[in-house]
Amino acid sequence: MRISVVYAFRESLMRDAAINLRALPEQRDLIDHAANLLGKNRSDFMLEAACDKAQAVVLDQVFFSLDAGKFKQFTNLLDAPPVRNPGLERLLAVKTPWNVKATKA
Repeated sequence: MRISVVYAFRESLMRDAAINLRALPEQRDLIDHAANLLGKNRSDFMLEAACDKAQAVVLDQVFFSLDAGKFKQFTNLLDAPPVRNPGLERLLAVKTPWNVKATKA
């Protein structure tokens, strides 16, 4: 499991960062049941589940998968020389307010 590998070295360290949340009794009971099925306590189960989800969210922001054809198309686009973009050229030519020198009359 990803989280176990990443955080295994921290097992022996004291966990001192509190995370508090409120749940419905039936939600707590479901979590407790699932934790028991895995031989874990509620805190360990919830922390592992939350870290798995957090890692998935982060990876969704930085990782994408392509088949061989799409990967080749993607790398060809990256390797190609840049295409002229008049709109971008106009934008980059605009002087920022902090770079415009004031002229006194």
